[in-house]
Amino acid sequence: MHSYRTHHCGELRGSHIGQTVRLSGWVQHKRDLGGVLFVTLRDNYGLTQILVPPGSASHNTFEHLRVESVVTVEGEVKSRGEGNINSQMPTGEIEVEARIVTVLSAAEVLPFPVVDDSTTPEATRLTYRFLDLRRNKLHQNILLRSEVISSFRRRMIDLGFHEFQTPILTSSSPEGARDYLVPSRLYPGKFYALPQAPQQFKQLLMVSGFDRYFQIAPCFRDEDARADRSPGEFYQLDIEMSFATQDDVFATLESVIPGVFTEFSKAEVSPAPFLRLKFEDSMLRYGSDKPDLRFGLEIADVSDIFAVGEFRAFRGVVEAGGAVRAICVPGVGDKSRKFFDDLERFAKEQGAKGLATLVFPGSGEMKGTLAKPLAQGVKDALKEKFNATPGCALLFVADTPPDRASAIMGKVRIKLADLLDLRQKSAFKLCWITDFPMYEKDPDTDQIIFSHNPFSMPQGGMEALEKHDPLSIKAFQYDLVCNGIELSSGAIRNHRPDIMYKAFAIAGYSQHEVDEKFGGMIRAFRFGAPPHGGIAPGVDRIVMLLADERNIREVIAFPMNQMAEDLLMAAPCEVTKKQLDELHLKIVIPPGSA
Repeated sequence: MHSYRTHHCGELRGSHIGQTVRLSGWVQHKRDLGGVLFVTLRDNYGLTQILVPPGSASHNTFEHLRVESVVTVEGEVKSRGEGNINSQMPTGEIEVEARIVTVLSAAEVLPFPVVDDSTTPEATRLTYRFLDLRRNKLHQNILLRSEVISSFRRRMIDLGFHEFQTPILTSSSPEGARDYLVPSRLYPGKFYALPQAPQQFKQLLMVSGFDRYFQIAPCFRDEDARADRSPGEFYQLDIEMSFATQDDVFATLESVIPGVFTEFSKAEVSPAPFLRLKFEDSMLRYGSDKPDLRFGLEIADVSDIFAVGEFRAFRGVVEAGGAVRAICVPGVGDKSRKFFDDLERFAKEQGAKGLATLVFPGSGEMKGTLAKPLAQGVKDALKEKFNATPGCALLFVADTPPDRASAIMGKVRIKLADLLDLRQKSAFKLCWITDFPMYEKDPDTDQIIFSHNPFSMPQGGMEALEKHDPLSIKAFQYDLVCNGIELSSGAIRNHRPDIMYKAFAIAGYSQHEVDEKFGGMIRAFRFGAPPHGGIAPGVDRIVMLLADERNIREVIAFPMNQMAEDLLMAAPCEVTKKQLDELHLKIVIPPGSA
């Protein structure tokens, strides 16, 4: 018989009754019923009830043992008998009567109860993450993550992709988020950088003649935490394809993502092909480039109606180059004034000057802040545009520039979904956002900078870069969005040195700077580079959606906290003077930081 177990704790059934078995695991719970001790034993696979007869050596051992101690139990599998079967437990029709108990590791007093999933502060959970990971919900989340990654890997291989590993120590990039830097011992004053993504290396693989690459890639970015973004590091399904168009990349993801969501969830999943929305249309209709399609409330532009009206407040905004955006909200016509006042307060917190209303109650005259100021013709035009019926309310934001009005209204749209519980339950609504602008203006310097990935091919190629206003140029860039969360970004790459130099020159980079920062890739492109493109869905965010978790830390085994601290390993930490000397470094603490 095996030293530790013949079966795991989720395996035994009625067919095993009468067998002598050996189980090993953690003592999750103890109950003393009239001298008979019932112990719940847990391992990675499940739970088994252990019956410990009174007066036995096993009873004495368990009686003095704390929960979460690790034991091996040898005994006979018995039926629980009629009326005692636990149908909520896979092993609920049997129990094991303990004959021999061996204590493998006795537990000390716990800092928090492992079976309690709700009351422990997050800082304590992260400090004792090894205990936290024993909790069933979190434990299942991490197992789900493993299975999702295995599913990704299997599906990509089935599509003819090959898995390659790219370097972790590389050079710093001037674009994107802040790098994590690693000082070089051999080259004083020089640094490696941890990769924000395997971007250049995967493109170089395409130049090297590998046709279809993927990797479950670790990425490192020194950026602040959010509910859907872990500080420091994250993982993505990194993909690149040679001789590929945007449609080819879309088809690949549409062959993978729906299958993964369907494999691990019973929710409704958007079928392929996914809805495609141009960036401009998404911003106009949803006020976001990450639209949540589980509910309606699309935003409409009503600037034309107010441009010729007599309502000076809105007309003035339109004449100044701004816009008026509106949402028609059904079923709120009879809501209290406080409901609309609270909405306006929220809109102002998002930067709006106000939130105007025109309400069509179930009965009686129109209400709202625009009921009196607007001419009847304007009201009629608005009613016709939105096909407004009794019970509807129109909400308006006017601002300059138009994108600002849309963005504010997009946040109001999300707020309404929260207040009115509008989101479709148990659904994953996926869409593509396409045609992102190649460039944008830096709000601080007013200089033209790259809007997204600087390695993207501009739509129209060299001709567009030479002849068009940079702010009007679109790129072959795209995002995959699910339920208002960006799952991945991708692009068809710029594979021509001449176009790359020109694209970077518009953003203020000299040819020397491009050669210095991206010399390896530019040099490779001079020796024949295929057209190529790719994308990189975020593993953490996909698992978070599948696990129905609001916080990404709940699907990462050992996450940092919101302050980018590893409370378990006490990182970041101080290092010795010897280590600093070897790296030719000196620590200078900013005033007030000590």
